Amino acid sequence: MNLESYEIKASSSLMEYKFISSGKKGLIIKVVQYSPTEMPGVYNIGYGDLDVKTGAILDSVISDNGDSHKVLATVAGTVLRFFEHYHLARVFAVGATKSRTRLYQIGISNNLEEIQRQLIVYGLKSGKWVEFERNQNYEAFLVRKKQ
Repeated sequence: MNLESYEIKASSSLMEYKFISSGKKGLIIKVVQYSPTEMPGVYNIGYGDLDVKTGAILDSVISDNGDSHKVLATVAGTVLRFFEHYHLARVFAVGATKSRTRLYQIGISNNLEEIQRQLIVYGLKSGKWVEFERNQNYEAFLVRKKQ
């Protein structure tokens, strides 16, 4: 995707990525992790700020660093890197809060044409997975690489 993003450092398994958000509140280490779910081939994506003291990932923190578009673009970039190695995987995403899920939805909507060049996005609506459309509200998202 051709969106401004941060440089990412990937783990050897391509299951974890780190980058540094640089904004009005300084430098904040962000971590994106992919973890297998109970459904074969489906991975959960989680991201948040790294607590440097404990090593925990704080997924409900609002950093307010003034770079949310760049952060979301960077997280999306990790999805593409993940799919380079896990070609047939599907990635499940839901925010830690309803407002965070809404933020993801806005990010997808704002970049839908760009995203759809490489990926297929589904939204969970009333318990059913449907292909993502703008101006709809979804409870969660599922993404797969176009084959």
